[in-house]
Amino acid sequence: MLALAYANGANDVSKAIATLVGSGVTQYRTAVLWGTLWTALGAVASASLATAMLKTFTTGLFTTEADSPIVLGAAVIGGAILWVLFASWQGLPVSTTHAIIGGISGGGVVALGVNGIAWPNLAAKVIVPLALSPVAAFAVTWALTPVLAATLGRWQGYCVCLQPSVGVVIAIDPKGKSRFLYQNGFSGSSGIVAATPQQCGEARLAGLTVSMDSVHWLSSGAASFARGLNDAPKIVALMLIFLASGGPAHQMPLPVVFVLGAVAMGIGSFFGGRRVTAVLAEKVTTMDHVEGLAANLTTSALVSATAVMGLPVSATHVSGSAIIAIGARKGRAAIRWATVREIVLAWLLTVPVAAVLAGLLVLLLRPII
Repeated sequence: MLALAYANGANDVSKAIATLVGSGVTQYRTAVLWGTLWTALGAVASASLATAMLKTFTTGLFTTEADSPIVLGAAVIGGAILWVLFASWQGLPVSTTHAIIGGISGGGVVALGVNGIAWPNLAAKVIVPLALSPVAAFAVTWALTPVLAATLGRWQGYCVCLQPSVGVVIAIDPKGKSRFLYQNGFSGSSGIVAATPQQCGEARLAGLTVSMDSVHWLSSGAASFARGLNDAPKIVALMLIFLASGGPAHQMPLPVVFVLGAVAMGIGSFFGGRRVTAVLAEKVTTMDHVEGLAANLTTSALVSATAVMGLPVSATHVSGSAIIAIGARKGRAAIRWATVREIVLAWLLTVPVAAVLAGLLVLLLRPII
């Protein structure tokens, strides 16, 4: 399970931080560190906020018990790990959730037979939300982007600065004209100046600044938190099934399992997250502050809401569809279609490849375990 959490972190941290790099807010290392922090916090918080998701992946997916649950659990986890790590190595953003579903389907069919899987439950609880989420993300981002552009496109931010005890604050507009913002001529006293960050900078004053950069950072943190909130319970569910198959001696307290998963996701995010981030940040479409903010708000809202409701969606498909919507709004020429085709192909291959890998692992592990 910890290896799957690591693989998930390496591939999925990119989904919430790619807009920071793509819009020029920060560099890769800082963005990955930011995403790692909020992903781990979201994973820990999921222990109390996303219990419905844990229930989705621990009940009602199989109609019968496996002769060797540990073999089935290891095969499902192994199939997902192998595919996600390979995709991360290739720089392809894929869905850990889809890989888990593929592993459950392929490993379950080989271990239990076709009738061993509760297909109606799997479709209603998992497959339908996964299928609808990319469409919803594309539509929401498409509609949200012009609204944000109209409300925030020309917003310069806000700065609250402390003026020295003696001095004058002068603002210079784009045409070169100057005007007094504040004048303090009384020795020993100081004043508070509220202006735009540009004006405070021209007056060489430092203070608390809220700008589009600040909002973008917060939206990225929210999307990373949502991703951890959504993905951690799925991985923890597999670990609980795997541990239960080993008997009481192998069981762990639930909070411990969540913390271990969060740590592993964080490590994978920090050490393996750059490759996939580069693809989403630079090779799909160009984006500015407002567009990146729209993608992050869409991702954080949809992924958080579905996590709390116990409806598994793919943060990969949500954020990827949001970024594609950004490019589509600017016209076909704004999207690098070769990259999009590779991403979509990887999405389509995830379930069948993970299913085949899990099925093969069942056959390989049966004689051993």
